[in-house]
Amino acid sequence: MRCPFCSYDDTKVIDSRLVAEGGQVRRRRECLDCAERFTTYESAELLMPRIIKQNGNREPYDAEKMRAGLLRALEKRPVSVEKIEAVVSQIEHALQAAGEREVASMAVGERVMEHLKQLDQVAFVRFASVYRDFKDLNEFRDEIDRLSKEPQTDKG
Repeated sequence: MRCPFCSYDDTKVIDSRLVAEGGQVRRRRECLDCAERFTTYESAELLMPRIIKQNGNREPYDAEKMRAGLLRALEKRPVSVEKIEAVVSQIEHALQAAGEREVASMAVGERVMEHLKQLDQVAFVRFASVYRDFKDLNEFRDEIDRLSKEPQTDKG
């Protein structure tokens, strides 16, 4: 693995741990040249379905787009990186398990919202407001009212 600080070609692994329910390996590495430390995540590369956007365009699945959306929704919320990675991993696993070659972006967004609803309700409302294109405060209020009427589940 190339060092992201000095671009030296060799690093050593200091620590490895399973994360995201065993779907990824988190590795702490140290550069053998500059001694800087950094973290990498390793996961199996499996075929993911193409995403059908609302305008009909098709594009390859991009985990970084989903992760970025989750991070925006969860900004300044008390949710660990490990939990976010677990959500990404669970959604990817579900998409792979479905066995479809193409999946509507709406279906992926709904899966993200299901997970956010369990993880952090503030982040859920943030994500839903962008995803469902809320036009005014009444749409926010309606979503919050629906959320407050649902039975609370353990966020463990």
